[in-house]
Amino acid sequence: MRLSAPIYRLKRRAKVLSRAERIPLNEALDRVAVAEGFTSWSLLAARASATAPSRALLARLNPGDLVLLGARPGHGKTLMGLELIMEALKLGRRGVFFTLEYSENDVLDRLRSIGGDPAVFGDRFAFDTSDAISAGYIIDRLASAPQGSVAVVDYLQLLDQKRENPELMVQVRALKAFASARGLIIVFISQIDRSYDASARPCPDLKDVRLPNPLDLTLFNKTCFLNDGKVQIEALR
Repeated sequence: MRLSAPIYRLKRRAKVLSRAERIPLNEALDRVAVAEGFTSWSLLAARASATAPSRALLARLNPGDLVLLGARPGHGKTLMGLELIMEALKLGRRGVFFTLEYSENDVLDRLRSIGGDPAVFGDRFAFDTSDAISAGYIIDRLASAPQGSVAVVDYLQLLDQKRENPELMVQVRALKAFASARGLIIVFISQIDRSYDASARPCPDLKDVRLPNPLDLTLFNKTCFLNDGKVQIEALR
């Protein structure tokens, strides 16, 4: 069965329904799922996961990769990052989600929306919502992570928001060297500049990455850009 919209849009539809009818989000999600022909949201999420672009992306990633995952707000980049971790966990790997954007409840909510249950994976999965997240902090947290582990950082443009943190370029270079030395995959969720015109190109690219502070984008060797359900994956070298 083909979904009437990408899962991120269906989730947005459920949020609107939840607010409009003042019902719990999980009930609204189930209602949306029923309208799509499923008995529950968990079944819909499982079906979506079976064909998720995150599976194709993970298949193209190698230990040591530094990846940029970009999209405009509301186009599913956070869900994609979490789905990527879920796919890695299914293969027996370790996954960590670092976020400077969301609270613990927000992360759990998004995990539920894609059918993820942290309890299933035990200590192979972790997420971190500390305000102290920076390159040094991430390196410390991943010091014992085995090769092939996947870390998602949400998001790139917030890493140097605190003045005491090193410049963004310095942090990304440090994480690139760390990922390469340890055989880890580090994925940065990224904002896209408002100037991006979807009518001109179906997906953004590196030219559209929002950079309030200088950053050499050639530090990344893989990119994944999303827009309106479309996915564009590219190896830069």
